[in-house]
Amino acid sequence: MPCDDPRATELLDRTPYGRVSSSLRALPFTAISRHLVTGHRLIVRLHSGYGYHRAMDGAVVAYEADTLHSGAADAWSVHLTGTARLAEPTDAERQRFGRTPRLADGVPFDPVFLRIEPEFIALHHLTDVPEFRTAPWAPGQ
Repeated sequence: MPCDDPRATELLDRTPYGRVSSSLRALPFTAISRHLVTGHRLIVRLHSGYGYHRAMDGAVVAYEADTLHSGAADAWSVHLTGTARLAEPTDAERQRFGRTPRLADGVPFDPVFLRIEPEFIALHHLTDVPEFRTAPWAPGQ
């Protein structure tokens, strides 16, 4: 992956989930996804029921993964931009993805995969991140 800092790929490979963003009829959207680093590419797994993969196939997408909510004093964030294409992972790649979630928005999770060819990757670090606590959330709030 093209990046001035080779740690970006290593860090991305150490966290399993991130967010992929694109646009649908000129409106931006972001979806959580599982990812794998494979050589110089990223493979992401989404729920096909969202339909986002149709808008992303052949489009330029942004991908981001981080440790911002880990509670650690130091955090990092990797951002990449590249063209996504529908893909069928190898058996070995499917095994690396592991088990799929059982449900997505109450329906069985149906995986679909995109391979992203990065054009740009950036790594950002935050040091001495203050602890952030939110009030407990309850349904109906």
